[in-house]
Amino acid sequence: MEYAISHSALPKLKADCLVLPLGSASTLPEALPDETRASVQAFIKAGDFSGKQGQVSWLHNPPGVAARRLLLVGCGDKTELDGQAWQRLVTGATRQLLASPVKQAVLMLNTVKVARELGWRVREGARVAEEACYRFDDYRSKPAQAATLRKLTFWHAQRDAALRQALKQGRAVAVGTALARDLGNMPPNDCYPEYLAERAKALGKEYDKLTVKIVTQAQAEKMGMGAFHAVAKGSTREGCLIVMEYKGAAGKPVSLVGKGITFDTGGISLKPGANMDEMKYDMGGAASVFGTVKTVCELGLPIHLVAVVAAAENMPDGGATRPGDIVKTLSGQTVEILNTDAEGRLVLCDALTYVQQKYKPHTVIDIATLTGACVVALGSHAQAVYANDDVLRESLLEAGQDTGDRGWPMPLWEDYQSQLDSPFADMQNIGGPKGGSITAACFLHRFARDVNWAHLDIAGTAWISGGKDKGATGRPVPMLTRYLINLAGKG
Repeated sequence: MEYAISHSALPKLKADCLVLPLGSASTLPEALPDETRASVQAFIKAGDFSGKQGQVSWLHNPPGVAARRLLLVGCGDKTELDGQAWQRLVTGATRQLLASPVKQAVLMLNTVKVARELGWRVREGARVAEEACYRFDDYRSKPAQAATLRKLTFWHAQRDAALRQALKQGRAVAVGTALARDLGNMPPNDCYPEYLAERAKALGKEYDKLTVKIVTQAQAEKMGMGAFHAVAKGSTREGCLIVMEYKGAAGKPVSLVGKGITFDTGGISLKPGANMDEMKYDMGGAASVFGTVKTVCELGLPIHLVAVVAAAENMPDGGATRPGDIVKTLSGQTVEILNTDAEGRLVLCDALTYVQQKYKPHTVIDIATLTGACVVALGSHAQAVYANDDVLRESLLEAGQDTGDRGWPMPLWEDYQSQLDSPFADMQNIGGPKGGSITAACFLHRFARDVNWAHLDIAGTAWISGGKDKGATGRPVPMLTRYLINLAGKG
């Protein structure tokens, strides 16, 4: 969809619809002509609109303006909206517009007070509006009829040159989020490690500053990635490490490492059959890395970024790893595999070592749909945030709070490390039933002690499970991109 900023006089602004967010105590802005305000006030006085949160009402052929319709959107009884309330408002208004014959709409920014600056409202408004437009119809024989809405304009009387940059950022993050959702929603018979490698190569051809390197499964094994190979060798689909390097600045890079298990059966430790179809989403970390790289390239951020995706299928064929096997990782540490369904940490640990050895990053963030224990702890509202550096942790949490793609800090205490002790190897790959998300993070920390490192467990946020809204969410692309934009000093 197309987005724009306008400061033109409202009476002459041509559009199919003028969107007015109004609360129960809102005052209609002076920018509206007297006759328009009188018409809306009469509509409200008649009891047809109260401003209740989520309420919507259409007024056709309003007097005083060129717009053919007014869409009144209720904001509730609060005198000032917080950021998330604004995002919900724009999302709800966009969905109303998508279900209507409106082709061009204008959203007024000054009808309600919002506890965020104007640029933030435009940036996040464009992002969530674009996300509300998202559809995944690639596999339908007859896709649903496309919505007529083609353009959304944000209107404010005050001119502000920074609004166009805010609009650009919001749109770019939405584009990256959409890519992550597309990859997550694809069926696993089409989205497998080699396919992800080809998508990375396509990105490399699209953007001049992005180079792509593929480490094959055979090369990974030869290099000493015994943990990665232990997972990948159970499938007829070859695994690979996908390395995307974006050079927008000199110096040491920041690195993203994504878990790319394109389908997870659990391996020999086979999962139950119920909802196993949703294990195509086990590459949500990888999808978010792709989406973040896309946004960084779109914005041309002045940073050095190295993104690594550890891509494999976790399958139970005759060559699959068994519980009780011991493997040697690229770091030289050995791991006793007690549960082959704890495979994400195995592919990630070698990827973490690889990126540190090859690229010497100043910061590493891994992203993974790692544990069901995280879903039990936090549900679907927040991703778990672990870090060995306080500044990094707070930066990620602030980025999540800013975008509504929230995280929650989790402990990384040494007290938990003993749960990973093995009688036969340096460690085992599970830590028992207590604190499962924490011990998984502690496992990964053993491979990232000498670098500023964070781990995002997104098992509860990467997709919506079951129901009519089932599908990939694209999280945590908004959090990651906001962190990188802030790091680049472009916030």
